[in-house]
Amino acid sequence: MKSWKGKRYWLVGASDGLGAALAKRLSLAGAHVIVSARSEQKLQNLVDTLPNEGSFQTIDVSSDKSVTEAAEAVGRVDGVVFLAGVYWPFGAEAWNAEQATAMADINFTGLVRVMGAIVPPMVTRDEGHIVITGSLSGFRGLPGSIGYTASKAGTMSLAECMYADLRDTGVQVQLANPGFIKTQLTDKNDFKMPFIMTAEQAAEEMFKQMNTDKFKVSFPRLFSLVFRASQFLPDWLYFRIFS
Repeated sequence: MKSWKGKRYWLVGASDGLGAALAKRLSLAGAHVIVSARSEQKLQNLVDTLPNEGSFQTIDVSSDKSVTEAAEAVGRVDGVVFLAGVYWPFGAEAWNAEQATAMADINFTGLVRVMGAIVPPMVTRDEGHIVITGSLSGFRGLPGSIGYTASKAGTMSLAECMYADLRDTGVQVQLANPGFIKTQLTDKNDFKMPFIMTAEQAAEEMFKQMNTDKFKVSFPRLFSLVFRASQFLPDWLYFRIFS
């Protein structure tokens, strides 16, 4: 178990859902949590419910200027958790250009913007902790998932690249790939979601990983085996099963 008391952790995309649940878990462990998202009121409400002292900083990860200003305002932190994401379910036959672009720009490019602001200072100090939120959906292409699955695949690939570069330094990089979580995003789905978790359950899984040196965790474990094993299937069989 790591010592969290006095540590400053910046959670980007933490006004509700998994981000809010993880903020409360880290705060309970003793960390000073800085939560960020676009809604100032939601952030203030969250800070008011944290078990220990916390703060907030508004951010729009789709804006270079906003990310730069937020990073400067937050200042030096011991760790950053990227949880920002948007989601609309649709397939290629019903392509929504605006929503697809938003998913790419927030889920993936937003991550790139935030990493650009926080990685160089951590590398200079040779110290820091970065946790990136991927998804079980990012292992291979899925039907009805234009935008989200691709953006999460990019997110997961970026985390792997960062880990490859930084694993022998003082900057720890971790990747968490959750399955379905009961949030306002998954409320948009009109299909059965196996092994769906509460935000608190998912936050506990991430917190457990953050207390280890393990790079990647995919959960729920049993459900994740389906997606991890799918990487080894030939295309003709994979798409016959999944599409």
